[in-house]
Amino acid sequence: MKAWITKYALTKGILEKEVEDCGDGMVIESNNHFPTYYHGTDWHKDKKSAIEKAEEMRLKKIASLEKKIEKLKKMKFE
Repeated sequence: MKAWITKYALTKGILEKEVEDCGDGMVIESNNHFPTYYHGTDWHKDKKSAIEKAEEMRLKKIASLEKKIEKLKKMKFE
């Protein structure tokens, strides 16, 4: 089956892969000798939900970075 992988969405983008459903919310990609497993919300059955998850990840990362920037701005060295 086709799946959209969001595990690496912030570094590699959303990846479209051929996978096998393993049940329990897990899929496996058989590539060469080493299979790759994706769990839970790391993969999606449709592109729309993958895009929504990637957008959510992007916004969380932005909020985290803004918080770190504010912390750095408040630092004083004496």
